[in-house]
Amino acid sequence: MTSIERTLRADARRNREKIFAAARELFAREGELVQIEEIAAHAGVGIGTVYRHFPTKQALLTEMVRTRFSRFAEIAIECEEMEDPHEAVTCLFRRSAEEVEGDAGFQLAMMGSDQLHWEGIEQEKAAFAAPATRIIDRAVAAGAVREDLTFGDFPMLMCGITSTMYYSPGGAEWRRHLDLILAGLRPGS
Repeated sequence: MTSIERTLRADARRNREKIFAAARELFAREGELVQIEEIAAHAGVGIGTVYRHFPTKQALLTEMVRTRFSRFAEIAIECEEMEDPHEAVTCLFRRSAEEVEGDAGFQLAMMGSDQLHWEGIEQEKAAFAAPATRIIDRAVAAGAVREDLTFGDFPMLMCGITSTMYYSPGGAEWRRHLDLILAGLRPGS
């Protein structure tokens, strides 16, 4: 739960979740052309409610991205606890991908829609990057993954997976894509 969500009243928090759920569904169906009015109607709230929480579509998408990065940090911390360095890297990739399956709004964001700017989520990104970097560095040091793998490769590889999800919704192609990436991370690949 983000700091914003903790400070909201219960009814405001429910409305926020309805807005997120509606936005995810509509972005999955219609892409970035979805309008705030459509999201409000689909969420069953007034447009004023949406604008109170999110003054623009970009603000809504940014908050959706912020929420995902907070969850990625939790996943990375859990994966870091694994003893086997290779299993920890696999866990990081697989659980991160599973987290965004079906969230076309986030998938769209990760593919770099030219309308979207990700300012203001630096803290969440850093909270994720720290344990994820340690996981990857430990796996490299143990010889469990190729020696040239760095945390800098993670976003690019995940972008590929999320684009597979976005362009093949509901399909299992992204799982095969991930399996091929993980095989390519093995030493000597």
